[in-house]
Parts: sequence; C-alpha cells; structure tokens
Amino acid sequence: MRVVTMDPNKCVACNNCEYACSLKQNNDFDRRDSQIRVNFYPENKACLPLTCFHCSDAWCMEVCPSGAIIRDGETGAVVIVSVRCVGCKMCMLACPFGQIYFNSREKVSSKCDLCDGDPNCVKHCISGALQFEREEEAFQYKRELFDARLKLLLIHQKDKEKD
Repeated sequence: MRVVTMDPNKCVACNNCEYACSLKQNNDFDRRDSQIRVNFYPENKACLPLTCFHCSDAWCMEVCPSGAIIRDGETGAVVIVSVRCVGCKMCMLACPFGQIYFNSREKVSSKCDLCDGDPNCVKHCISGALQFEREEEAFQYKRELFDARLKLLLIHQKDKEKD
C-alpha cells in the first residue's frame, strides 16, 4: 500500500495541498473542505501537513455503525462511502489522530481517500514536503532518520563527557 508522507522540514506553509484537495474533493477552493490540514506551530517556527494515515487496524472502520467506512481493495485506502454515512460522528471520536472531519453541508463525515491512488495534495506540493510512497519505504526512511539523529545525540553526549 502507498501512503502520503510528510517532511515537516520541507513544508513552506503555502497551503497548496489544502487548496488542491478541496478542488479535487469539492470543486472549490475552501480550505475548510480539505482532507489535509497544515498545522502551524509559530513558537517552534514549524508547520506540519497532516492527513489520514489509512491505519492497518482502522478504529474508525470498526466503530462505524452503518458500515460506511471500508477499505478500498485497489488502493488500500480507508474511505467513507458518504451515501451510507448516518452522520453519527463515531468515527471522529475513534480516530486517534483527529483526521476525520464533518461536512456540515452534507451532514456526513469525510476523510482522505487518496484520490483513487493519485493524491492531488502530493501533485501540488511545491516544496516536496508531501510524497506518495510505499509504506515500507516510508517507515525505512523514518528508521534511518531516527538512527541518524540518535547517533548525533550520542556523539554530542560523548563530547560533553570529555569536557
């Protein structure tokens, strides 16, 4: 399965991903309709685009009383079939990452569906902060990044001990 991954070090807070998602999903440029949100942390001078992780053990799917949340057999995405959604918001409560939103106009929950395997947010990310990659590759990169940071921390600690 492929997932949208984010590199907060590359995000420039342009919000193109939000606009691109809104256009693809709702045919408008209203960022409130986007299924990806850029969170700003001014105290840290950081921004982080976040969207659904399409969990392998999707709690939202488990709690949905109407069976509106399914896994797409082709893309592996966890998607909401809006005509089945009763608007109870149980999925919103169950998502540990807060990545399900309520469409107040249509009275249904909504979330990223990976644009049928071709995420519009990734295509319009000008800085390369968003990528669409295989889970294994994404997790391998995270392990390597963590390993590199850990090595720097250990080197820094050894230098402190010498002083």
